[in-house]
Amino acid sequence: MVTGDIMRRDAEQSIIELCRSGLDPESLRTRLLPRLRRAVPADGLWWATVDPATLLFTGTYQEEIPERTKPYFLENEFVADDVNKWVDVARHPGGVRTLEDATGGVWSRSARYSEIFQPLGFGDELRAVFSIQGACWGFLCLHREGRHAFSAQDARFLQRIAPHVALGLRAGLVVGTLDSADVARAPGVVLLSPELSLIGWTPAAEQWLDELGYAADQDALLPTELLAVAARVARVANPGAVVPRLRVRTRTGRWAVLHASHLPTGGGDAIAVIIERASAAEVAPIIMLAYGLTEQERSVTGFVCQGMSTSEIATRAGITVNTVQDHLKSVFNKVGVRSRRELVVQVFRDHYAPGARAGRQVGASGFFA
Repeated sequence: MVTGDIMRRDAEQSIIELCRSGLDPESLRTRLLPRLRRAVPADGLWWATVDPATLLFTGTYQEEIPERTKPYFLENEFVADDVNKWVDVARHPGGVRTLEDATGGVWSRSARYSEIFQPLGFGDELRAVFSIQGACWGFLCLHREGRHAFSAQDARFLQRIAPHVALGLRAGLVVGTLDSADVARAPGVVLLSPELSLIGWTPAAEQWLDELGYAADQDALLPTELLAVAARVARVANPGAVVPRLRVRTRTGRWAVLHASHLPTGGGDAIAVIIERASAAEVAPIIMLAYGLTEQERSVTGFVCQGMSTSEIATRAGITVNTVQDHLKSVFNKVGVRSRRELVVQVFRDHYAPGARAGRQVGASGFFA
């Protein structure tokens, strides 16, 4: 038992260090999973990167699970009734849950278990969401054969590493924007030290800073809005704490949103402040524009994809339940669906599945670049 505890602590520290190395999401996954499986043995696994705005998959990967099962999993997640779905785990305290816990030990209560995993010889599943600062960047599901259930220690291990993995995924996407060729449309990234001194910025960030009134050649102070967001991150002791986004209007009249996160580097932590168009970061962006939805309708659609109820959407959006229902009716008519489930499936099939299958690069916002 003592040896097992030492092994878990070593694996945890190794994973945390790996998540601070600034690897792209695919490289991070490749190097992280063997370490994780040594600490929490599993007979199969499924991994996904997700768009924080909708919790829909932008890329998936699996080991020891047949490829032919993919269509079933999508149907089960987005259409069928079942337990322990991703939208449920994302809202579960700690963001980690086993099938054992979700079914009270009666695994057959899950259609996913009865129809897929039991025939494959799998039993319990352990699901974890990788969230930080209120945003989810990835999912992981581990599987074990037979009646070997996951333990509370297994779940706690994933809870401890989850915010670090989320940080690693987020940092990898931020680093990926540094090489963006389309400066005019790219998010800007400003790097600051933990003491809020300027380290550098991307070409796109230089354009954004100019719009915010910053004159680099005059040795001016950085914009107050940027420093305020960075300072909030610098003061956060808990890596999973929520840091509010800041929406500002630039001198050209367009809206921008600023948000920040710790960015692990070889020389230690830095703070990355991302500046991007508000319309691409505040709501489930490009996704619903093709349907001709209004800004409020796009926002409501994003909440539906996250599995929120009508009352929860009303609270989050600051509108009445009746207004939510009116928006949903309009959305259904424009998209050509009749229910929430059909809406989620349509959004996924139109805007996520093609990109995920093609292996398209994911941008800093979590949606495809």
